[in-house]
Amino acid sequence: MAETIEALVEGGKASAGPPLGPALGPMGVNIMEIINTINDKTKEFNGMKVPVKVIVDPATKKFEIEVGTPPAASLILNEMGAEKGAASPSRHTAGNITIDQAIKVAKMKLDSLLGKDIKNKTKEIVGTCR
Repeated sequence: MAETIEALVEGGKASAGPPLGPALGPMGVNIMEIINTINDKTKEFNGMKVPVKVIVDPATKKFEIEVGTPPAASLILNEMGAEKGAASPSRHTAGNITIDQAIKVAKMKLDSLLGKDIKNKTKEIVGTCR
């Protein structure tokens, strides 16, 4: 039976340290091969936290890696060019994004948003901005 390890790693900068190394070590797989594969698959999300799922078959030592999309808030902050959000959102703003940027983020998160068309998915992203 395959074992699954889920972790949130920085795009393109996964390492053999926690959280992946200690979880993969007891399975007897080549940790560096898995780390290099994760880094190759997540390099376009450089600087953002990316959810990664590693599925390992302990009998054959074969592995499969599924990469999710970063959280919507991370994509929005990346579009704004901000390090983090506002400390008190009711009084201060962290920045502004255009409608085109909100549509771009909605297209990146297309599969995980609940709206039935791109307009409603973009409204979800705008709600996250709020």
